[in-house]
Amino acid sequence: MKNKIATRLILLMFVFGFALIGFLTYNTRIDAINSGLKKADAIAEVVKSGLTAHMINGNMNQQGVFLTSIEKTKNIDTIRIIRGENVVKQYGKSFDLVAPRDQIDDRVIKTGKSEYTLDETMSTATLRVTIPYKATDGSDINCLSCHDVKYNDTLGAVTIVLDVTDFKDNGVKHSLIVILLTILATISVVIFINILINPYIETLEIIKHRINSASNGVFKNIELRNGKRYPSETKELIEKYNILTDSLMNTFLDIDNKLKIFVGQSGDSTIIQNPLQEANNIINNLSYIYQFKKQIQLDKTKIETYRRLCEIFENKFKITNLNIVEITNNTIAEKVYKIGNLDFCTKTILNDPSECRVSRHANSVSSVDFQKACPCFESDEYFYFCIDVEIGQSSKIIFNFIFHSKDELTEFKKNQLFIESYIKEVAPEIETKRLLKALEDSALKDGLTGLYNRRFLDEHLKKLLPQVKREEINIGVLMLDMDHFKAVNDEYGHDIGDKVLVEFAKTIQENIRDSDIAVRFGGEEFIVLLVGVKNEQDAMDVANKLREKVSQNEIDVYAGSTMKKTISVGVSMFPQDSNSFTKIMKFADLALYEAKTSGRNQVRRYQENPIDSLELF
Repeated sequence: MKNKIATRLILLMFVFGFALIGFLTYNTRIDAINSGLKKADAIAEVVKSGLTAHMINGNMNQQGVFLTSIEKTKNIDTIRIIRGENVVKQYGKSFDLVAPRDQIDDRVIKTGKSEYTLDETMSTATLRVTIPYKATDGSDINCLSCHDVKYNDTLGAVTIVLDVTDFKDNGVKHSLIVILLTILATISVVIFINILINPYIETLEIIKHRINSASNGVFKNIELRNGKRYPSETKELIEKYNILTDSLMNTFLDIDNKLKIFVGQSGDSTIIQNPLQEANNIINNLSYIYQFKKQIQLDKTKIETYRRLCEIFENKFKITNLNIVEITNNTIAEKVYKIGNLDFCTKTILNDPSECRVSRHANSVSSVDFQKACPCFESDEYFYFCIDVEIGQSSKIIFNFIFHSKDELTEFKKNQLFIESYIKEVAPEIETKRLLKALEDSALKDGLTGLYNRRFLDEHLKKLLPQVKREEINIGVLMLDMDHFKAVNDEYGHDIGDKVLVEFAKTIQENIRDSDIAVRFGGEEFIVLLVGVKNEQDAMDVANKLREKVSQNEIDVYAGSTMKKTISVGVSMFPQDSNSFTKIMKFADLALYEAKTSGRNQVRRYQENPIDSLELF
């Protein structure tokens, strides 16, 4: 800063000096011209008076001597006399007095006005002045008495060439003096800056560096050197700056500490490099987390929430591979979402959740150099970081992040705090959606078998039937009933009866398609909707398959005892048998009744009977 100020002042002084030199040079030139013109006027008057005296005394033959004597005067180079036309007519030309005329002489005699020219070189300067002589009728000199002219007519002119080099030399001397004074003034300014302004400039320089450091989050005080004398203004400024720095640093550290406590970050915040930047990052991330929390509250399902969370991981934190597994009661595991295709441990977890290290210890697990931290992870080429979060009292979510390199893992750990913050926001929402789903299932599913209940069937048919009619597909309706089920309850009790029903429902689920719908219609009676079945023969094949599977299934009763049960099945087809699904259900029930009355453990296809139509009403 000091050098900049000194440079600018020096440039300013030089500009001022050059401007002054130019001004003086111009004025010197003007003064030289004015002085030369005055001298020329005086010489012209002398010549005019001398010529008039010679004329009156009749000594015109001495005019040449007179002019020569005047030319010998210092700084006079040439004097020429030019007669006007009126004088030439009256007295003729005098060749010894009249020099050759030029255009300037002609203009002066014609206009009666003086003219001058300045001829300059590097070392010399000459001023040529041509002055007219006009006729007067004064008491001292009466030109009209001798010349046949009118008053104020131009009688002639005198051209005087003067040497004005001395004036030019004086101007150069003045310019040199100004240059010298400018240099001396510049040196004085520099010395003045060093002596008087230097302490102020040094203080400003130090404050500038401290402000630059503060903009990067590094706040440092300015130390006053022992033994150095400071102007009172700079000393006061430094002390106030130090007070401001201490106050700001303490405030920023306090804000940073509180923000880190708020988001759950630990560590010594006194070592932070840039508290402003860190606080800004935390606030921005908290803002994003708050917006994220508001969005997931509007999600309908947990899958939608997982998808939104993974979008954050992919777009904000550049996560490319992630597997999310839900574990219930430490025994049941389900892979619910993923990013990328890398998966080296969820297969093991699905088979035995207790093998998952992070699930056992409830602490994050990461790749460790030279050893295998988690035996579940079946790869030595990739790196991993696993986080678990509890949802409810008996469930948890495992987040298995996978990285291609150690650098990716290191970058992940830098963002770990905020990644875990997002996960913590997700956990209660996932728990809420799981509870809502369980509540919904309890309303639409049978609590014992896990199959859909009659209420679900009624609601679902409202959506299913328009689609079936629009797409012109078939529905095979199977009505299934366990044979002699009351005897099981009477002989073994309701606990065994419930177990038989659960096994029955399990057999049904294992032997139908995902698109088919199994419903516990009531008691030991079940309904299966074969949606999109090709024809009635395929429906009969499925019914017989279910009948055979149930009859082959051995059910443990107690103490190693087992039992086998049989079922009867009635089959009807929509829309072949009727366009009314209520009738279709009734027809399947009639076919079931026929199977039971025909000896049980049978499948019967509904056959149209006029009496059936009457019974419906």
